[in-house]
Amino acid sequence: MYIFILREPRRKTTAAEKGKIIIYRVKSVISKHFPDLFDRFNYLTDSRMRKEYSMAEIVAGALYMFLFKETSRNAYNNDRRDDSFSKNYYRMFKLRLPSPDAIEDVLRVLPTNELEMLKAHLVSHLIEQKVLRKFRYLDNYYFVAVDATGTHSFEKRHCEHCLTKISMNGVVTYFHYVLEAKLVTLSGFAISLASEFIENIVDIGFQKQDCEQKAFVRLSEKIKKHFPRLPICILADGLYPNNTVFSICRKNGWKFIITLKDGNLKTFREEARLLKNTAISRSVCRVDKTTRTQLEYLYLNDIEYDKHTYSWVSCIETKTNLPDKREAVQQFVYITNIWQALDNVVNTADSGRLRWKIENEGFNTQKNQGYELEHKYSRVSYTALQNYYQLLQIAHMINQFTERTTAFVELLNEHSKQTIKALWKDMIVFMKSIPHDMAQLLSFTSG
Repeated sequence: MYIFILREPRRKTTAAEKGKIIIYRVKSVISKHFPDLFDRFNYLTDSRMRKEYSMAEIVAGALYMFLFKETSRNAYNNDRRDDSFSKNYYRMFKLRLPSPDAIEDVLRVLPTNELEMLKAHLVSHLIEQKVLRKFRYLDNYYFVAVDATGTHSFEKRHCEHCLTKISMNGVVTYFHYVLEAKLVTLSGFAISLASEFIENIVDIGFQKQDCEQKAFVRLSEKIKKHFPRLPICILADGLYPNNTVFSICRKNGWKFIITLKDGNLKTFREEARLLKNTAISRSVCRVDKTTRTQLEYLYLNDIEYDKHTYSWVSCIETKTNLPDKREAVQQFVYITNIWQALDNVVNTADSGRLRWKIENEGFNTQKNQGYELEHKYSRVSYTALQNYYQLLQIAHMINQFTERTTAFVELLNEHSKQTIKALWKDMIVFMKSIPHDMAQLLSFTSG
């Protein structure tokens, strides 16, 4: 005899229910990792004469614009005008929601270094909590990737600090660029440690435009100021192997793994070429269902360059597509001030490639996954533009932890076509939902 047990089909989670779960995960992350965030907003400089809203309400309003991935001030304002949205915002966060214009007025005069210092405090708290400890290199060093990206471009001059470029047709484009230092991990974190805008300083007059190399000197000073004892390993591309960078790292006690390209450090590369036959090698093979990857690692120590010695590391990767046997070969070469041995060369070479995290999980996510990094949140104020940028970095930091919570991952795995971007839209659906009775209201506010 067979006994059949009939089970009710699993009810699909509604958009509002998904949004509610995400909202509470955001609140949980802030409460756990950044408990004093809103209190610290109230200590920011407030130069207003009339104060309808607290500084916490003003700055939180801008922060949640990025946390909600609203894409623009106008989109945020349209949602804010929805009566349910404003009421739910207050129920969730116990803060009133100011207009984008009120937020803009404050961010135009708020000193840009204050949000930068607040961001550094938040990252320091993460490090003190040992949240990122397991991702350290050689059980000691945190990977910090350094790279620059464009943030805004204009047909007309936006401000006196704009950089300029002229096309072959003589068309002048005005733009802003920022150099970022992000703490990156193999698991995909890309958390902003410090930011330095590449800008022309009009007050002192300039013969040449500011550039990434000059900005790195200023950026390194910020990192050392905000994180004086943090063990750091700098990851950087082929623009950075030079004496200025090497001496800064040496002075600050930082390690580095920097990409070497053709044309970089010719005497160093030539000595490495002459000694290549004496290089120590190690082979690694990695296989999955569709790909076989053969990796050949080589390293040399004690190569002298400008009175200092460094190590040379090479990795030749041969990737074979198992179904059709097609091969693709790449080579990666690095200079590092970390002594190499058979037990760490694989880790060193693989870690050098983590630099891509700042471009993919960092810049690409912020430009194309709802944060709209390149959107002109302030068309007239360079100060406001920088403050919006810092709040975007803080929001992205919070959301990265939110997206790794168990509840969020379960939502993401509900079906194969579910996306993070779609789930964030569900959060707006929840914010616009109307509790039908007191029981539902209580369920909304209790979590």
